[in-house]
Amino acid sequence: MISPNPPPPITAIHRIVARCRADDYHARVARLRSGWAVMGERQVFAGYCLLLPDPVVGHLNALHALERAQFLADMALLGDAVLAATVGARINYAIFGNVEPALHAHVFPRHATEPAATRTAQPWAFDWDSAPAYSDAVHGALRADIAAELARSMGS
Repeated sequence: MISPNPPPPITAIHRIVARCRADDYHARVARLRSGWAVMGERQVFAGYCLLLPDPVVGHLNALHALERAQFLADMALLGDAVLAATVGARINYAIFGNVEPALHAHVFPRHATEPAATRTAQPWAFDWDSAPAYSDAVHGALRADIAAELARSMGS
């Protein structure tokens, strides 16, 4: 008999969360109350991070009210840490889930020094293929700075 509700697909978000739990993800920044902060695989803006819920859910509206509030609070907390570590001008936040059908929040630092032609562009207007891939050698110190900012703000 075919199940009327097939299981949700296993996404890249599921795989990254599993690796974070196993302490096997090189771009992991920190464990937050609602999930994991990780560096983006492509650093289209230096310091670009994601917040991944643990456990993984399909979308923001799948969370109960208190879990949803915690996820959004953690997203802002991560934004505060990225802003402080990158000395940015502002943070752009995005939640879509259309390509990877699992909740995840994008946290982008933006700078007043960006070229005028792209300063107001949304992050997907940039050439992601030419953006540097995350590497510990290039971005590890920034990852550590973001983690330290998170630790300070969480009181640990």
